[in-house]
Amino acid sequence: MSAGRTRGFTLIELVITLAIIGLLASAAMPLAQIVAQREKEADLRAALREIRGALDAYRVAAQTGHIKMELGDSGFPPDLKSLYEGVEDVASEKKVNLYFLRRIPRDPFFADPDASAEESWGLRSYASPPDAPEPGGDVFDVYSLAPGKGLNGVAYRDW
Repeated sequence: MSAGRTRGFTLIELVITLAIIGLLASAAMPLAQIVAQREKEADLRAALREIRGALDAYRVAAQTGHIKMELGDSGFPPDLKSLYEGVEDVASEKKVNLYFLRRIPRDPFFADPDASAEESWGLRSYASPPDAPEPGGDVFDVYSLAPGKGLNGVAYRDW
């Protein structure tokens, strides 16, 4: 060992190390984006399942005589607020309210963070066709207003 040589890294070794770290980081970035998208899609799936379950429970309550229905009503709620604000149970002697959700979940892909959770969903009425959903006098189904497709290739609107 020569007396003039000191221990440490050379400039070439540092540059090669930084290049390898940069390469690994650039390879990991798309993977992180896919993981984030997958988490949002799982949240969307769960929110749709929760709202649709509440819509179905409302209809069952209407068909079994717990919610007042007029002739020609579909049995679905007039709006999403009815699911968490509650409706009077007409079959109850104590006139209690029926609640179907604690709150409306938000569409995780909705762009405007200042909009309410109800505004983040597209509404489909019972009289609306499935290929061209339109709001109406009741809420039969909800769908995402987000553009684009999921990792499965299906548009978010069609989930």
